[in-house]
Amino acid sequence: MGIRDELIRRGIDKARFITPSPLDFSVLTDNYDRQYVEALTSGNLDKKAMRRIGFPWSQQLIERTRTAVAGTCLTASLALQHGKALNLTGGYHHAFADFGSGFCLFNDLYLAAKTMQKSSAIDNVLIVDLDVHQGDGTAKLAENDRDIFTLSIHGEKNFPYRKQQSDIDIGLAKGTEDDEYLQTLEQALALAKRQFQPDAIIYDAGVDVHVNDDLGHLHISTEGVYERDKIVFALAEQLGVPIAAVIGGGYQRDIAALVDVHIQLYRAAGVIS
Repeated sequence: MGIRDELIRRGIDKARFITPSPLDFSVLTDNYDRQYVEALTSGNLDKKAMRRIGFPWSQQLIERTRTAVAGTCLTASLALQHGKALNLTGGYHHAFADFGSGFCLFNDLYLAAKTMQKSSAIDNVLIVDLDVHQGDGTAKLAENDRDIFTLSIHGEKNFPYRKQQSDIDIGLAKGTEDDEYLQTLEQALALAKRQFQPDAIIYDAGVDVHVNDDLGHLHISTEGVYERDKIVFALAEQLGVPIAAVIGGGYQRDIAALVDVHIQLYRAAGVIS
């Protein structure tokens, strides 16, 4: 059972789900390196570059990625209309302008920020990345954008081993538990609020911070993930700004258990009890 099935089981009306169309090719070439986009989408990217991404090439992979990235952009647009919106995928924060990495082909977080900034009401976008892996691609893409502020709290001794510089980076030691994690988050968000007055928030709610995650190496409980997500949504409410969220990473082998941790995002957003 996937996230959508579990949300429906918990009472979400099917009419509240919106399926995006694949992202137009021109949007990719306008925002990322054209040579990379053309080589990847045509299946002509060299083997070394595909190994860096981590997936074998297929047309299905390209179509799924275009649709998923479009979903994050749609989530951003819907957040502007409704105050909050949540994607059932997304969080491809290891993708750079001219190469993919870490199972990420195109960086949807950066593109969603640009989508929000097309609105006359949005100038400054805060990207809060709480996936256990640093959002290196996002940091690099946004390094010269003064109106996009990147905050990443991640495992210090985890992929990517060569970190980029976000506006705020906090690396956590292996075994970090709930209390320290949540306190660190509150302090980081308070600092971001002081340094940068966001008009909108994009939130990568990766659950690979969970104690049972195969790749995370942190010791955050399911309730800790829920409290974390509540803190981020509370910031958006406090500031009176829209928030768009994506699910980010999660690598538990037990799919039902993984879905249960991802579901905490929707609990925290108040769409299920």
